[in-house]
Amino acid sequence: MAAIWAENSYCRRRQVGALIVKDKMIISDGYNGTPSGFENQCEDESGATKSYVLHAEANAITKIACSNNNSNGATLYVTASPCIECAKLIIQAGIKRVVYSEQYRLTEGIELLQQANIETVYIGNVE
Repeated sequence: MAAIWAENSYCRRRQVGALIVKDKMIISDGYNGTPSGFENQCEDESGATKSYVLHAEANAITKIACSNNNSNGATLYVTASPCIECAKLIIQAGIKRVVYSEQYRLTEGIELLQQANIETVYIGNVE
């Protein structure tokens, strides 16, 4: 389902989707893209990602903040392994398990999650 959600992203370089699940229910979702109210273009004229593009995990976690739900003890399903900045948000959000299907070239995010005793599960590419 996270892979299908990633298709909502307007980013051309990479589309990433995330779902937060708690008590067998999806409590939040997100995909990489620009903040609300901005144009739906993630890259500038040269093809570089704009500095204000939000990652899928950050979008899903910030949606929790605007709802009556909380992510304590939840599982995050995401199509690409989290970067270090998203890993920090995951830790602070109380998420206890991260399942991902694509390994990002930088591993600091996964290493930080493991250091924080958050279970990380790589399931390989899923189509």
